[in-house]
Parts: sequence; C-alpha cells; structure tokens
Amino acid sequence: MDMQGRTHIDLQDMLVMRHYLQQVELFSTPLQSSTLLGLHRSRLRGRGMDFDQVRAYQAGDDARSIDWRVTARTGEVHTKVFHEARERPTFIVVEQSLHLFFASTGSFKSVIAAQAASLFAWASLKHNDRVGGLVFDDSQVQHIPVQRNKHSVLHFLQAIAQANQRLQQPTEQVLSNPLPQALQQAQLLARTGSLIILICNERHLNDESSRLLRRLAAHSELILLPISDPLEHHLPGLEHSRFSMGTHSLAIDASNTQLRLQWQQQGAACQNAWQTLAQHINAPLLPLSTAHTVLTQLKNISLRKLNSAQSAP
Repeated sequence: MDMQGRTHIDLQDMLVMRHYLQQVELFSTPLQSSTLLGLHRSRLRGRGMDFDQVRAYQAGDDARSIDWRVTARTGEVHTKVFHEARERPTFIVVEQSLHLFFASTGSFKSVIAAQAASLFAWASLKHNDRVGGLVFDDSQVQHIPVQRNKHSVLHFLQAIAQANQRLQQPTEQVLSNPLPQALQQAQLLARTGSLIILICNERHLNDESSRLLRRLAAHSELILLPISDPLEHHLPGLEHSRFSMGTHSLAIDASNTQLRLQWQQQGAACQNAWQTLAQHINAPLLPLSTAHTVLTQLKNISLRKLNSAQSAP
C-alpha cells in the first residue's frame, strides 16, 4: 500500500495496516519489551501474568516456578505465584475533522490520524485486549463500545473510514475546536483504568482541552499523538504567499523575516504546550507529522527511545 501523498483512506487501507505490526512493536509482552513504549510497561504490556508472591512449595505446583534463591536461603522449597494481569481496555479517541483535511507535503493529517488509530487498534486486538473508542469530527462524536473481538475493531475502523470519506473542501463557516467535546465524551464513556490513546490536531490543545486531559489522566493512562504539518512550524520565505479556504483567501509577504520568526515561535509554543502537559500527567508523547509515513515516524521514535535507554547511566 502506498502510504505517501494520500488525501483519503478507506477501510481496505486500514485492514492492510495490521500486516505492518511486525515492523513496529507497540506493546510490551511478558517475554518481550517494546522499544517504542517499553519504558512504560504498565501502560502497554498487553495481557499477561504479574508476579504476586513467594510461598512454600505445594504438591501440584509448577516446578518451573520454583524460586531457587529463596529456596537456597531458607533451605525449604519455595515457588513464585503469579496472577493474571489486570485487564486494561484500549480506548482510542481519533479526530477526523476538517482541521485535519490538509497537508503541505505527504499525506493529509486526517490520513495520518486514521493510519495511527488502525495500528493501535490492531496491536490491541493482537494482545487480546478489548478495543473501542471515539471518532469525532466538526459536528459529532461517534462511540464504538469497547469489546474484545475482530468485529469490534472492524466497526471502529469502518467509523473512521466513513468519517474520512466525508471530508471534502473546507466550509466557509468558521470551524470551532472539536477536541473539548470529544474529551468530555471520553470522560463519560471510558472506563476507569483504561488506556486512552488520543490522536488529534496539534493546534487543538488549549486551556479547556488541557484541563480535560488532566482529569482523564487522574483515572486512566494516556498516550498523546498530536499531528502537525511542517508548514505550521516553518513558513517558506516566499515574497507572495496566498492561503485560501472556500471563497476566503489571505495574501501575506512570507519573505518578511519577523513574520517568519513569529510563525515559528507560535509553532514552537504549541509543541512546548504538549510537552509540558505530557510531563505533568506522565504520558508518552508521540508527535506525528505529514512529512513522513506513520511507520517511519514510529520506527524513528522507537530508535530514539532505545538509544536513550542504552545511554542512560
């Protein structure tokens, strides 16, 4: 599947995304750690077995679970006792609004969001987790209940595909920020202890959405994937630039050094706001851009985290 230069995505495209899971290990397992998010094992371990306690060996216990250190120290055979890891439903909140129907390079932000959501949905199903979430656009929020089966994932991906296919040329009306409403719905619908994966426009983080994310983080684990376009951070030094939306247009002199500096500072301030929030709520931050494919970006993040972990004292 060609993952570059896409304006729309359909269900078949997202079905194919499951074949790319082997290239990016999103979830840690009891036997293998994820280099991408393995540093947050409690968030992304998938379902498995957690260590509970050590007790004296009893008839019928699995000999492979014998704790030889405690046995040698006490002179009595002891065994490790495990219990099934607490279930952590995956609740994916993904945007498909007209704010994302844009790219100056690569695929549209709405396509990047859909691809990222499908990867996390397939990865959750692979780890036998329950999957569901919200798909939101400029006017509505669609809820797909969390369930542990392929049909639920297909329902979720179909909702994303339908919302994506509805995206056409921007309306002439001023668009509002749809993120706060989606987060309010997530607060009502996401079960306490869920893993909430937010995939949205980078520019939507404001005081209200930041406050709502802090509330969600008090009862759930969060992963943040804000999406941007290079043009939102660096304005080309063109003498005459024209931006249009519907019948409205704006002409600016992009060769103005002060204007380009202010443009860059505004983009940096938005990035810093996400970083500050992520640090405050202790959430992994995985910023995505239209400049590269989702797989390339997740692989690069994985390598950076692996190198950082290896170089840590």
